[in-house]
Amino acid sequence: MTTTTAPLDVETIRKDFPILSRLVHGDKPLVYLDNAATSQKPRQVIDALVGYYEQHNANVHRGIHALAEEATALYEGARDRMARFINAPSRDEVIFTKNTSEAINLVARVLGEAGPDHRVGPGDEIVITEMEHHSNIVPWHQLAERTGATVRWFRITEEGRLDLSTLDSVITERTKIVSLTHVSNLLGTINPVDVVIRRAREVGALVLVDASQSAPHLPLDVAALGADFVAVTGHKMLGPTGIGVLWGRLPLLNELPPFLGGGEMIELVTMERSTYAAPPHKFEAGTPPIAQAVGLGAAVDYLTSVGMAAIAAHEHELTAYVIDRFAEVDGLTVIGPNTATDRVAEVSFSLEGIHPHDVGQILDEQGIAVRVGHHCARPAVVRFGIPATTRASFYLYNTRAEVDALVAGLDRVKKVFG
Repeated sequence: MTTTTAPLDVETIRKDFPILSRLVHGDKPLVYLDNAATSQKPRQVIDALVGYYEQHNANVHRGIHALAEEATALYEGARDRMARFINAPSRDEVIFTKNTSEAINLVARVLGEAGPDHRVGPGDEIVITEMEHHSNIVPWHQLAERTGATVRWFRITEEGRLDLSTLDSVITERTKIVSLTHVSNLLGTINPVDVVIRRAREVGALVLVDASQSAPHLPLDVAALGADFVAVTGHKMLGPTGIGVLWGRLPLLNELPPFLGGGEMIELVTMERSTYAAPPHKFEAGTPPIAQAVGLGAAVDYLTSVGMAAIAAHEHELTAYVIDRFAEVDGLTVIGPNTATDRVAEVSFSLEGIHPHDVGQILDEQGIAVRVGHHCARPAVVRFGIPATTRASFYLYNTRAEVDALVAGLDRVKKVFG
């Protein structure tokens, strides 16, 4: 495959994903529409994991034997690939974590212990949004509890967009950090993070962007984005579980204290005191997720070879088709933007009179995998006055035929509960 903006050859892509050819419940072809929770893995990623364990398995940075040097080269090579993928100005700005949750927790923890320029303390304000995943809410609640800071937030409009009419009153001179999602995992909304970042810059606040749901689907350029931190998780972008990335501006990373203490993150240890390594190693204590990083590097190679612009275009077309088909289903309400404009292919919905858990169960019996519940975004679900939603989320290997299967499956749901 080569980088292109031409239509994706989805049938050829699907052949790279072994799981997509399996049957479930005996004889039902798998229709996998739970990509916002985790994506499937191509053979290239699976082979990279197996190859690492079969041929190169060793700890990194600490040995001079052949396997250690090979493992280190693979691990640091994955860092190089990730840096290129997100257009990081320096590879040393790419910190491996186990997921986005850990990346955000890292920032929230060290800001409570930072020097006076960046420390969050009593009287300071932390700004988030009502559409955040719990991973971008709970760490800030904990930071506020530890430090005496206050958490404030932007609301969501009825259309599923951020309400930025209060921009200047929510982000003020008291704001120390703004942390918001690039793309909502519940609503699919692509947020105007540039507007928020511009206001944060006016008051001297830091900005963290949760790119968990954007990095798999859209070209991501951290240099152009203008944030101070960007968090990414590997398992939603074809990579293994247990690996994520925190990108941060290098001067800022140099100033901040480490997150965890242990091996590898030190410069010098005596019985009296410890000094710390430069980033990124300052933030990577202990044996890192080596195999997972290798797998993530392979995933980045795969996405790059397909082309992120081509993936975004495919998913935009698929989103428009999903919303058009959903308009044909009586009693179905899309929760969030009802057009394909400024949104990705994650569509939450409700069916009148039918609980989402029942929807998910009947769809599963037909081989269709969707997500039901509050999707770790309970405040956003509560905002729309519902207990839960059904979410169908799509990726580069999904097809119009699978959208048609979903709509047919919903007809079956209605017949069972109608």
